[in-house]
Amino acid sequence: MVAQLRSADVDGSGRGWEERLAVLESVERRVLWLSTAIVDHANRVRPNPSGLKVGGHQASSASMTSIMTALWFHALTAEDRVSVKPHASPVLHAINHLLGELDESYLTTLRDFGGLQSYPSRSKDPDPVDYSTGSVGIGATAPVWGALARRYVEGHFGGAGTGRQYSLLGDAELDEGAVWEAIQDPMVPGLGEVVWVVDLNRQSLDRVVPGIAADRLQAMFAAAGWQVLTLKYGHLLHELFVRPGGEALRARIDAMGNPEYQRLLRCSADELRKRLPGAGSTAGPITDLLGSLDDASLLAALRNLGGHDIGALTDAFDAVDDTRPTVIFAYTVKGYGLPTEGHPQNHSSLLTADQMKALAERLGTSLDHPWEAFADGSPEAALCAAAASRLRRPGNASQQPPAIPVDLARPAPTGTGNTQQALGRVLLDLTRRAPEAARRIVTVSPDVSSSTNLGGWLNKVGVWSPAERTDWFADDAETILHWRERPTGQHVELGIAETNLVGLLGELGATWSRWGQPLLPIGVVYDPFVNRALEPWSFGIYAGGQSILVGTPSGVTLAPEGGAHQSITTPSLGIEQPGCITYEPAFAIDTEWCLLAALGNLGRPDGSSAYLRLSTRPVDQSAAAVPGDPAARERRRRRVTAGAYRLRQHEKPVVTIAAMGAVMPEALAAADRLAALGHGADVVCVTSPNLLFRALQARRGLSDDPTWILDQVFPADRATPLVTVLDGHPHTLAFLGTIHNTPVTTLGVSRFGQSGSIEDVYRHHGIDTDSIIAAALDLVD
Repeated sequence: MVAQLRSADVDGSGRGWEERLAVLESVERRVLWLSTAIVDHANRVRPNPSGLKVGGHQASSASMTSIMTALWFHALTAEDRVSVKPHASPVLHAINHLLGELDESYLTTLRDFGGLQSYPSRSKDPDPVDYSTGSVGIGATAPVWGALARRYVEGHFGGAGTGRQYSLLGDAELDEGAVWEAIQDPMVPGLGEVVWVVDLNRQSLDRVVPGIAADRLQAMFAAAGWQVLTLKYGHLLHELFVRPGGEALRARIDAMGNPEYQRLLRCSADELRKRLPGAGSTAGPITDLLGSLDDASLLAALRNLGGHDIGALTDAFDAVDDTRPTVIFAYTVKGYGLPTEGHPQNHSSLLTADQMKALAERLGTSLDHPWEAFADGSPEAALCAAAASRLRRPGNASQQPPAIPVDLARPAPTGTGNTQQALGRVLLDLTRRAPEAARRIVTVSPDVSSSTNLGGWLNKVGVWSPAERTDWFADDAETILHWRERPTGQHVELGIAETNLVGLLGELGATWSRWGQPLLPIGVVYDPFVNRALEPWSFGIYAGGQSILVGTPSGVTLAPEGGAHQSITTPSLGIEQPGCITYEPAFAIDTEWCLLAALGNLGRPDGSSAYLRLSTRPVDQSAAAVPGDPAARERRRRRVTAGAYRLRQHEKPVVTIAAMGAVMPEALAAADRLAALGHGADVVCVTSPNLLFRALQARRGLSDDPTWILDQVFPADRATPLVTVLDGHPHTLAFLGTIHNTPVTTLGVSRFGQSGSIEDVYRHHGIDTDSIIAAALDLVD
């Protein structure tokens, strides 16, 4: 960290601290201007033929300019990473421009096609962004999981270095449950590199928040083991507080509600002298104190909150305790320095042309030349150059992800088994047959390791912990799951919070692009709770995190568990989620091939995430009819990983049954009975609905995906009426009828379930053998 001392020469420039502080404040004013002008140009200057609102957040950016100036130009190092609150993206772009990282030509492209994104984006913005933000609460917590991912990489492979993980968040983000789930996770108190800065501007989208309860928030962080620093007042107010009447003034402001304080910001100096003293015995001393100030000093002092005092901010960054997480509550004014400051409806308001012209004059810039740089040789230019040099990161020597075998060459399983069991077996097999690949695998679960068949893997590789911990049950003869916690472990166990799991999963999946060290992260969660985790997982994919999410056990096949634990919509998620491939295998061998294919897509620029939906239903594995001939087996594997294969092929089919996952036994039984009735039925085992959908889109010229799987599994000369069936919503496979425009009946689950046997529950939802037969007969008749 850059330790800035109040000495005669703080940075080797020959300037003392007061002079350096003045330069920082000058840079802050330029950051305020640039961030405001970026939004102004997008909305008022750039042509907008459609008339559609462009948007942007001048006020939300203004409340962050002091904080971000102090951080980038004083405290930040090259190894640090920063998550910037979504509505402050123009501030980030302004700073990157001053550092020479963003060309002037991009400053006119906010929210334009191919230009600067609405919110910071690692994958889409043309300038350096450490964390994608935009979904409230998720960007705030990302640095927590980024810190954990960095420690994991550094401990296992090296090259991730050190450095703090900063999160700049608005106070409204503290309303999000994801924030508190992250704060209280047992892994977090030891992450001393985590620093949160809360922009406490006390405004939401529509109003001034009447009671922000800062004291309660601070106590909650402290109770979680965090260092809590509070910057409420700046040096101007602190100087007033020590004068006669100052204590009364401080007590008056401390007791004042947020709306009243914000209203005072809208007052002239004369009106302020009337309103601020209030009533009661302290009004006289406050009035006398205010009378000693000229108008400009009075107006400046009222706005001099800690979050806008560069000296207070630099002191706070220097005071961070790196042995535990830190939160800095920085009191700010929304719209600070703008004509709209403090107004309850300033969230999306835009300055007029006249206001922009006046702002330019006050800040020493020009509306005609808004992007003009600091003059060469000026102290400001020197400060920017020094910061740019300090923050320049060396390029990563990216390692290629390890080679993943496409087939472990095991004999196809026989007997009874399920796809969830196959997950654990494949991971163990990789430790023996592909140890370099297995070394890169890291599994994550929210306290469900043993119930999702990860026990064997966990016993083999151990549990990750920053320091080794004693396993007090190691000598207990009845202990089956050995909980060995050590820095070399490869399983990370979090508390029961799915948003934490997928937040960490996204950051583990981004290490290939952050530090050039690819990991192969696999998260396991109960499938009914995948929807709870979907938004942060999707956001992680958007930010470049590549991972595998396993939902197990799934569907109404969890019959005795009842409707609360029966997932309905999850099968279609992979179709709808960009950057993801979904698999729902029916057999153990299919699970092996799909998992290996998913692992092979991780940790590279053209990679993708995957979602596997697995089941605990015991199924006769011989029904997979895996060919014994090596060439035929490879042909089957290629079709499995491409989306589907023909499991039964009748000589004269009149109907095709396309089934997926756990209901495959019912589909096969239905085909047998239909044949006995004189109606030949082909059976297609669908393993990936979204790969089939991509192939169909490519056939229509809408993508570049391969289409061969459609020709091989759904050839035109065998096109028949189609029955689709799965343990999930029927619309998931409904598109299959459009391959050849054949009649189709879709069976699945579209209402909440209830407890019972598989037979009863399947019958209730119409996905049992009799229902499949009835649907087929309706089509052929």
